[in-house]
Order: sequence, then C-alpha cells, then structure tokens
Amino acid sequence: MKAPTQIGFTLIEIMIVVAIMGILASIALPHYNSYTSRTRAAAAAAELASIKQAVNECVAQTGMIAGCDAGTSGIPAIADFTTTSNVTVLTSVSDGVINAITGSTDNTGSSLTYINTPTMVAGGTNMVWTNTGTVCNAARGFRSGAGNCP
Repeated sequence: MKAPTQIGFTLIEIMIVVAIMGILASIALPHYNSYTSRTRAAAAAAELASIKQAVNECVAQTGMIAGCDAGTSGIPAIADFTTTSNVTVLTSVSDGVINAITGSTDNTGSSLTYINTPTMVAGGTNMVWTNTGTVCNAARGFRSGAGNCP
C-alpha cells in the first residue's frame, strides 16, 4: 500500500513565514515613516516656493525686505493660500519671513515648522534664505544644506 503524500504547508512552516514577515515589517515601517515625512517636507518647500518668489519680487521692487508682508506687493494673502497635506497651515508672511506648519512630523508625531528668513547680502544684489524651522531635521525633514537649512 502506498503512503499518503502531504498536501499544503505544515503549521510550523506557516509560523516561520509569519515570523519572518513580522521582522521585515518591524524594520521597514520606521524607514517608510521617515521617508514619507522627508517627502512631505520637500513637497512643502515646493508649494511655498511661489510665496518665496513673491517675496523676492517685492524686495526687487521696493529695495528692502521690511514691508514685504502677506497681501501686499504681490505676495498672496494668507487666506488665498490653499493648504494641502504638505503645508497644513500658512501661519504668516511678515517682513519676508515665511512661517508655515508642514505635514511632515518628528518621531513623536508633532508637525515640523517651516521658517524661511531672507537676508540681503551686504553690498550685493543677492538674497540668501535661511530656514530655522524644525523641518531642518536630518532624520525626518531636511538634512543640512537642503531646503535652506544651515
């Protein structure tokens, strides 16, 4: 008489596969969350680029950064800015400084801020932007040298 052949997987084989998948998920999920947070930070900078350009034009027209506020000199008013999942709130544009809250988060889930400040180079025609917000976070936002971060 012929012995019956095994069909399908044994319980131990299924448990091993589930354990391997659990280990892979525990490694991949934190990396994925960091990746999506950095992506939202980059998208926020791209969405705020039009306001940055408007501030540049205001400075070119007036010759000074002071007075380049939201709703003046071609800079859109706060109410006219359409929020997205990347820029959840445009807080203010005052004297050229752009303040916003982004959709990117730190490790605790708190939203990262975007504070981009223009300065005129002494004796030059160039303007330098410096981002001092919490979005300058190497793990979850911009690394040093990216997004105007020091």
